This record gives sequence, structure tokens and C-alpha cells, in this order.
Amino acid sequence: VKKLHEEGKLNLMVARGLNDSFDRSELEEMVKVALLCTQFDPSQRPKMSEIVRMLESEGLTEKWEASQSNKIDTPRTQSSDKLLQRYSDYIEESSLTLEPIELSGPR
Repeated sequence: VKKLHEEGKLNLMVARGLNDSFDRSELEEMVKVALLCTQFDPSQRPKMSEIVRMLESEGLTEKWEASQSNKIDTPRTQSSDKLLQRYSDYIEESSLTLEPIELSGPR
């Protein structure tokens, strides 16, 4: 989805049976919300109240632009590499036993 979004090919995700009878701007918004919700770092993911506002067309642009600037301006550091390694080790050990609270992280 991320690659299709970057390439501007979101229409490839839509069921063929819809025959272009969908709102392209709504598709773009839903994909952005989904990508924000699936960021690697749980602390960067939006809260449910923010998601509701975004789905009501309030604040999505600002949140999206902020997430993109964070991605560009924040180079990988040793601490982020360590976090990635710990996360990778954790997934290998217990990927089938995650509780719902662990999936979304602290608020």
C-alpha cells in the first residue's frame, strides 16, 4: 500500500467490480489514515480521537505532513537501530502472543 501510494497508483487497490465508482479523494484519505496508524513506532501513531477527527476531514493534512517531515528529518540513529533490533528479537520470540494493548503501545 505504501509503495502504491508513493507511486500514485492507489486505484490498483480498489476492487475491479467497483468500475471506478468510488471517490478518489476519499481513497487517498483512507490510505493516509491507514499508513499513519501502521507506523513502526507506536508513539508516532495517532490516537483514536485523532483518527475520528481525520475521518471527519479535520487535521489529516497536518498530521500527514508532520509524519512525512519526521521521516525525512530524522536520520536513523544507534538508538533507533537498537530499538529495531529489540523489536525484531521480540517478534521472533513471541509474535503469536501479543495482547491488544501491546499492538498499539502506550497512550
